[in-house]
Formats: sequence, C-alpha cells, structure tokens
Amino acid sequence: MKLVSWNVAGFRACLKKGFKDFFNECNADIYCLQEVKALEEQIDFYPDGYFHYLNPAKRKGYSGTMVYTKLKPLNVTFGIGIEEYDDEGRVITLEYDDFYLVTEYVPNVKRDLSRLDYRMIWEDEILKYLKKLEENKPVILCGDLNVAHNEIDIRNAKANIGNAGFTYEERDKFSNLLNNGFIDTYRYYNKDKVQYSWWSYMGHARENNIGWRIDYFVVSNSIISKVKNPIIHDDVMGSDHCPISIEIQK
Repeated sequence: MKLVSWNVAGFRACLKKGFKDFFNECNADIYCLQEVKALEEQIDFYPDGYFHYLNPAKRKGYSGTMVYTKLKPLNVTFGIGIEEYDDEGRVITLEYDDFYLVTEYVPNVKRDLSRLDYRMIWEDEILKYLKKLEENKPVILCGDLNVAHNEIDIRNAKANIGNAGFTYEERDKFSNLLNNGFIDTYRYYNKDKVQYSWWSYMGHARENNIGWRIDYFVVSNSIISKVKNPIIHDDVMGSDHCPISIEIQK
C-alpha cells in the first residue's frame, strides 16, 4: 500500500502545475493533501476509483486538508473535536482495519511568532488525540508539520535558530511526539541523509536547494516494521513543498 502526503499550497493552482501527472505516475493508494485552500464546489478533480474527502477551513482561501483514497475507510472524522482549531480544517482521520491514518496541517507560528502560543496548545491537543486513537490501533500521521526537527533538517540551521519553524519550542514539541511512542519514518531509515521538502519562493532557494524538511510520515512504534521505502520526491514541482511517500506492507 502506497501513501503520499503533499502540501499543495493551493490545490487549484497545483492542478495547473502538474498535479495530475504526478498523481497518475505515482499511482498511490492514498493521497493526503494539505493547504488545499478550496471549497467543495471549487474542486473539479475526481479520479476514477478514488473516494474523496475534504475538510475546508471556514475562512475562504485558507488552510484545508483533503484525501483521495482507493481504499474505502471504515470511518472518517474531520478535526479533533475542538472548535477553535477545527474551524481551520487542519485534520482528517481515516480509520482502516489495521490503523488510523491522520493527515495534518500544523498551524504556522508566523514570522513574528504571534501564533506560537496557539501552536503550543495545538501540539498538546493533537498529541492527546493521537494517543487516544492509539488505544485502539496504530496511527500513521502525515502532513506539513511546520517544523524542521534537527539541524540536519534545515540548510542554514544556525541562522534560523529561533525563527518560525525552527524555534526551540516547536522542535521540543516534535521531540515530545517522538518520545510518546512515535517514529519519524524518513529519519528512521535515513540517519544521515540530507533532503528537504520545502523551499522559499525567494532568492532561488529551490534552485540552490536551500530548504527545510518539514513534511513527515510519523507512525506508532508498533507499525514501523511494516513501513518501507520512505521517499522525499524533491524532483516534483507544483508547490513550494514536494510530495513525500511511504509504503505499508500487509
């Protein structure tokens, strides 16, 4: 089973920049998308053989998550049960026989860190949510988690310490997630490999590979043996992020 996660930075824009080509070539079983920025009536991509689930933000043109899946889930949940956060359309949970799949678009703290407190509460609440799910079966979490965890995950680490996405507070919350029984699949299989999943549109950052790894597949410890081939598809264009993928063995 192949799973893909991609912050498309506006689905309608990404559709015009090669999304369909990647979708067809990749032929994944499930595609989890973040920052969709669209309402249902604005979506016109319904590929044959896939179920489609959208969780838009109440604010138009903002945030939002979406899933295309060949495998019909047992149950689908939108949000985490806290209205203040659920209004931004940041989470979709699909329940399957052997695991929960959660796609998440973590709030950005903003350049001036004005949303850092909001983000810290979010991190605590999403961890509670994931651990509650895990009481029933393993969890696969994917998405734009808006943090470069360690210095290996960011090109200019020293210059970015304290900046949005690389504050000690955000990095500590990611460490806390891992310390609570979850594994960063890419780093588990690639201890020292340097690859990025996001590049600024400024200063020819992508051309010069001045990037950050802020998109993840994170899984419960109990399912890591079934995870294979974590890939960062950094040759795929269409967004300021690139897709990432894993395979799950039955």
